[in-house]
Amino acid sequence: MLSLKKRQSKSPGESGVHEKEFCPIEGSAFTNPTGSISGENTVELKRSITLLNGVAIIVGSVIGSGIFLTPIGVVKEAGSVGLSLIIWAVCGLFSTVGALCYAELGTTISKSGGDYAYILEVYGSLPAFLKLWIELLIIRPSSQYIVSYVFATYLLKPVFPCSPVPERVAKLIACQCILLLTAVNCWSVKAATRVQDVFTAAKLLALVLIIILGFVQIGRGGTERLWPENAFEGTRTDVGSFGLALYSGLFAYGGWNNLNLVTEEMIQPHKLLSIFLSVRLFLVGSREGHLPILLSMIHPILLTPQPSLIFTCIMTLLYALSSDIFSIINFFSFFDWLCVSTAIIGMMWLRYRRPELERPIKVNLLLPVSFVVASVFLIVVSFWKTPVECGIGFGIIATGVPVYFFGVWWKKKPSWIINGISLLTVFCQKLLNVVPQDS
Repeated sequence: MLSLKKRQSKSPGESGVHEKEFCPIEGSAFTNPTGSISGENTVELKRSITLLNGVAIIVGSVIGSGIFLTPIGVVKEAGSVGLSLIIWAVCGLFSTVGALCYAELGTTISKSGGDYAYILEVYGSLPAFLKLWIELLIIRPSSQYIVSYVFATYLLKPVFPCSPVPERVAKLIACQCILLLTAVNCWSVKAATRVQDVFTAAKLLALVLIIILGFVQIGRGGTERLWPENAFEGTRTDVGSFGLALYSGLFAYGGWNNLNLVTEEMIQPHKLLSIFLSVRLFLVGSREGHLPILLSMIHPILLTPQPSLIFTCIMTLLYALSSDIFSIINFFSFFDWLCVSTAIIGMMWLRYRRPELERPIKVNLLLPVSFVVASVFLIVVSFWKTPVECGIGFGIIATGVPVYFFGVWWKKKPSWIINGISLLTVFCQKLLNVVPQDS
């Protein structure tokens, strides 16, 4: 493993914004931009995410489409109401432990990018690139499209109360939502967080209404499934079904680590992460040289990462062409948990190798150990129940290796390749009016 190292930018230059507007391309296809602008008018992401915004990011991420869809999957695999409630409690505890571990990671390695940044610092370049590769191709865009598609389905259901929502209409509304939210994020970080706050409030209201209706049902005498003698009737006892039920529950809790993706944009991250615990992932990846330099550039006036936002939007829209997107996500569910557990193993490794690092938050060692053990169980269950899908997943992951050696490792490329990349980058810079960050 690689020891944690500090990454410093080069000394500030004396040139102004116009002299720095177009960035030269060096030997790597995914060259990391350097240099900065002196003075106060620096072009970089600002720390503008407050405590309230951070709470909204986590709550808004966790309370997404999954919370309204996965209860069916949990009950189906558990077989009984009693075991379903136990599984929900276990998933909540599991997510809380993971969030506490990520709070320590986020304050020890104060970099945006989440587990990608942590894998990069602890294990090195290739494992981090493979993590980014799958996030780029599958996990992020497909999950964002599913959220939009589910939202569109809910929105259209009152129009089609007695029949299924037409798939094409739902896809059209979903694509419009993706385009609208991309435009908001391109315009302003503040505007995007305000939208997040509004949607979080709406989802909380929906949950409150569901809870109230549940109590109303109990008041009407619908309690037969809550009595101990009936609660566990029909329980499925095989380990595989229990693991799949955990997957459904944990999907609903997914998003507890999203704040770590924007650590560099948070005001006093060590304070916010001690209270609670994307596009920014790709922004960080390009800044590290693992993605094209263009994706790390931002608008000089709006200070938003427009190239990475637009790229993610395009990748997400492509999934509207797929008719089997849920199976694609299942291919890589095991990979997500593998990366998260690998990052937490790295946290324990850093405690051993770098005890001198400042850790504003330090959790009990029992928490990361128990989290890793539980993650290994989930990964084993995934291989056991869906070996073909997991094998395909590893095959697609392996395709990132030659891409890494061509784009990142191979520094001395022919001049015609470098010139072609340079011309394309400058053209896109002019088209989008973006510049490299100053730090």
